[in-house]
Amino acid sequence: MKKPRLLLVDDDPLIGESLAFALADDYEVTRAADRAGAVRALREGLRPDLALVDLGLPPVPHLPNEGFKLVGDLLAHAPEVRILVLTGQNEQSNARRARALGAVDLVPKPCDPQFLRAALARALDSGALEHRDDDAESSRTIIGDSPAVRRLRSQIDLYAASSFPALIEGESGSGKERVAYSLHHLSPRAREPYLALNCAAISPTLVEPTLFGYAKGAFTGAQQAKSGYFEDAGEGTLFLDEIGELPPELQPKLLRVLENGEYQRVGETQTRVSRARIVAATNRDLREEVARGRFRSDLYHRLSVFELVVPPLRELGADRVRLLDYYRGLYATKAGSEPFTFDESALARWLGYGFPGNVRELKNIVIRLTTKYAGYTVGEAELEAEFAPAAEGPRADPVARAREELLGAPSFSLDATLKGVEQAYLDAALEIANGNMSQAAKILGVSRSTLYGRLEAAGRSGAKLGSSDPGEARG
Repeated sequence: MKKPRLLLVDDDPLIGESLAFALADDYEVTRAADRAGAVRALREGLRPDLALVDLGLPPVPHLPNEGFKLVGDLLAHAPEVRILVLTGQNEQSNARRARALGAVDLVPKPCDPQFLRAALARALDSGALEHRDDDAESSRTIIGDSPAVRRLRSQIDLYAASSFPALIEGESGSGKERVAYSLHHLSPRAREPYLALNCAAISPTLVEPTLFGYAKGAFTGAQQAKSGYFEDAGEGTLFLDEIGELPPELQPKLLRVLENGEYQRVGETQTRVSRARIVAATNRDLREEVARGRFRSDLYHRLSVFELVVPPLRELGADRVRLLDYYRGLYATKAGSEPFTFDESALARWLGYGFPGNVRELKNIVIRLTTKYAGYTVGEAELEAEFAPAAEGPRADPVARAREELLGAPSFSLDATLKGVEQAYLDAALEIANGNMSQAAKILGVSRSTLYGRLEAAGRSGAKLGSSDPGEARG
């Protein structure tokens, strides 16, 4: 029987070797010491069933930014993977945020081998529950009855039959691919191929041959000619997720396909014609990207003939309960168990939670609750443990706080205090932006070069942090 594939990411060689040895009998273990190594393994074809990830990874191991970004990388490359995060005693809030981004469970450090095996087994079972929902036609339904969801369904019905491009906008985890598939499934192209490519999930140098194909000998390693996504999609639908990550040098080539369907394989002069419908998605504001010169205006207008906005879950009111009912019934049926229920306090807390990870986070929470509490009533305390930590409340009066510090401190250094405040804001912006330097600079209201300078002055490896992100822009 084939062992499940486990990707283990930890920069401590002793921990990595110990865990790999302890798990070798049950799993096919691949190790990586940092995010770059893990992404390289994914790009080389690794499709792990499970991933065990330390949040504090180089080049800034004292911050969780690289771990947060790796959670997104893993889900982009292998949406079926079940991610567990290794968490130290003082990292619970970071680990819970990673869970909101898509991780399914937390494993404390140091971890008992038996506890770890049990956690991995639970995660593997929950992965079997989800199965990406691709085996159920009903799972493609756009669930909800709020005005925003009704409007979205009306737009899908209206735009599905068209052959013109469509642009889907929405936050990460909000269900943009589900909308793209619905446009395909309800169209006359439904019997034709539906192909999806995440532009942020592959190296920029591989995007062109992946999309357009290549001729034999076009580059090192091109042992034979290969068709690309445009060709393989035929007269079906090609979904380009995270279109804002498309390298600038490829944007004119995509524009050409959108204008007249023409493209060429890498290394060929023969012109080919694509008849696929292009549906793109982004969690960025492409209008702002155009204004900043990072995305072509003409390409944006070609892509956005039809625009659909997927609302964040926090704005959908009672639809959060409808999604809860749908997914707990679905996963209980798949598990062959009774669904869990909420008491009144838990239901009220559910309705009051913001779901920063949107529908992806909701599904993971339901899977965990189905695994832990099948047939039982869940209270507010049990539910709260599954949520990301709440944001801090309103700030105190800054003058009153400064007076308190000056009166209470035996000695005070204005320079040290200001430096500490600056570093806290730098760290906070990087955390909010998941380590994306451009986005962090925007949050802070400074230029990217200024941000690098501030990081270096604070003793932080800003240049390394930016260069370690091949996509550099997953906001």
